[in-house]
Amino acid sequence: MSTGQASCCSETPCCIFPPASSTPLGFHLPAEGEMPQEQYTHRSTMQTSEGPQDGMGNLRITEKGLKLEGDSEFLKPLYAKEIRSRPGNPLYFQSARNVTVNILNEKTKVLTRLVTGPQAVEAHSQKFEVKTLSGKLLFSADDNEVVVGAERLRVLGAEGTVFPKSIETPNVRADPFKELRLESPTRALVMEAPKGIEINAEAGSLKATCRTELRLESKDGEITLNSAKIKLPNLPQGSSSSAGSRQKIYELCVCPNGRLFLSQAGTSSTCQINTSVCF
Repeated sequence: MSTGQASCCSETPCCIFPPASSTPLGFHLPAEGEMPQEQYTHRSTMQTSEGPQDGMGNLRITEKGLKLEGDSEFLKPLYAKEIRSRPGNPLYFQSARNVTVNILNEKTKVLTRLVTGPQAVEAHSQKFEVKTLSGKLLFSADDNEVVVGAERLRVLGAEGTVFPKSIETPNVRADPFKELRLESPTRALVMEAPKGIEINAEAGSLKATCRTELRLESKDGEITLNSAKIKLPNLPQGSSSSAGSRQKIYELCVCPNGRLFLSQAGTSSTCQINTSVCF
């Protein structure tokens, strides 16, 4: 019989002889550095005992697409129509430097960009909007204006709000039981309205102070001081009309330039006697 064919002998059992260059059937001779079959079988059993392995780690192919479980790292760009987490679980994007989201047009030109870095969060677009779930505009900003659509704008900073230019609003008021203060430390404070300005303190007092002059001016109308008591405690006083008089009744006088002063009352007007106060 030729080598590699089966041969049956009368005195020995029937045997199959493989070619001389082959190994015996049913056995695998390990190459140099390769583990024996027994160890390989034992290691495979240990690996599969940890859980079912599909050969792709945490990446699985489902009917809806690819399902990735656990932490993942992408060394090159990832292109996907939709990325979402498992229902009920959050979705995290983590980077050692920053995370950038770009919206491109058909010519791969960046239209909008959101960059979250270690120092700041930047949004680059033609217009930025914040809306409620119902679609109501809360905040928007573009090159022309910034719009606050909320019912109330609250400023919680201890120093208030600084407006380097003008501000237009129908109502400025403080929170209940809080003070409202309008101040211009180094320049003028101007309030203008075509139909009128109303300053009202329903449960407290109103105070206006200045370093030099406080003017109340009405071009075509009048200025009304409506109160049961009007006090002018620091008006200048003219000289006494009579020596040794202890009378505490004074006459209110007006100078030609509009200055007010007090003159001690007499049987007749004493304003003419104290005209030196006007100069």
